Amino acid sequence: MKELTLKAFAAAARSGHFGLSLTRLGLITVLVWIGGLKIYKYEADGIVPFVANSPAMSFVYRNAAPEYKKHVNPEGALVAANRAWNEANGTYAFAIGLGAVIVAYGLMIALNPWLPQVAAAGSALVVIMSLVTLSFLITTPECWVPDLGDVEHGFPLLSGRGRLVIKDAIMLGAAWVTMADSAAAYLRRRSGSRV
Repeated sequence: MKELTLKAFAAAARSGHFGLSLTRLGLITVLVWIGGLKIYKYEADGIVPFVANSPAMSFVYRNAAPEYKKHVNPEGALVAANRAWNEANGTYAFAIGLGAVIVAYGLMIALNPWLPQVAAAGSALVVIMSLVTLSFLITTPECWVPDLGDVEHGFPLLSGRGRLVIKDAIMLGAAWVTMADSAAAYLRRRSGSRV
């Protein structure tokens, strides 16, 4: 049994390159997929509380927080007046632009085999994006379970939106790892040595 355990640990120790490849593929998939979804109105509606409450992003909307709260479309529901408000607010135009940027980050990371310096830059941009996203935990009230009468509300009880945001801690780490790997690959190619 001890020998089997040691063999399992040895196999795990040799799988680092595979794990890094999975991490990079996962980042690319999430970025391209989530970025691509930004063309759909339901996805654009979903990011309104984050953007409207963010000191770094709220300027892109025409209406200040918390006005958006009166115009929320639940996923799968269509309230025409809410869609019209979001259209006038700049919600959909901003989401399309943001989605294009996120897809571009994913495609930059996908260039690692050919242009590792571009992939490193793409990963660095995802690090920054993840830090901005994680800041929503501080700026967006909807990240915490609201006080609707239950004693279980507020910090540290993450709402659905909060659980979505906290996952960016993983994106941050994954982007940092792929950034370091791509930068090392670029330096190896440039110098012809191992870094």
